[in-house]
Amino acid sequence: MSNLLSSGLLFLTETAGEPEMKDKIFALDWQLIFDAVIVACAVFFLFFLLSYLVFNPARDLMQKRRDMIAQSIADADKEKEEALAFKKEYDARLKNVEAEADGILADARRRAKGREDAIINAAQEESARIMARTQTEVELEKSRAKDEIKQEIIAVAGEMAGRFISEKMDPAKQAELVDDVIREMGEETWRQE
Repeated sequence: MSNLLSSGLLFLTETAGEPEMKDKIFALDWQLIFDAVIVACAVFFLFFLLSYLVFNPARDLMQKRRDMIAQSIADADKEKEEALAFKKEYDARLKNVEAEADGILADARRRAKGREDAIINAAQEESARIMARTQTEVELEKSRAKDEIKQEIIAVAGEMAGRFISEKMDPAKQAELVDDVIREMGEETWRQE
């Protein structure tokens, strides 16, 4: 490749008409400097033109992308904070729900205990009323039995008095009549109270 380059430079120098440059590899003349300045200006112009047309929009696009990424990160951080706050609130509510459930259960137990006490008290009152009524009925039955026994004793006494009067009796006959009346009435009649 160096042969190709040297032969190309040599060809340029021969065609330019300057025989003294044949022994030089790189000839620096005014045309080359002018061409280099033009190329440099063109490159500089292309750099500014591309900077304006391509690089600035690319920079703007990159800046927008950076801003969008930063905004996304900020939003994600904000959402993470909100999620943590929501989680804390959820945990607090969950603890409150457990406490509330315990309160409801305690209240239900308290009401059930009150209801149980009320039912027991009502049953005891009803039992006391039944016992009082039964006691009253027993007392009435006792007084009826006593009245019946008194009536029977009066009837027996009247019958005995009638027999005593109708027959003149001696004391042995009188004892025999009393024993007969007692046998007729039975021993159980006299044992009742």
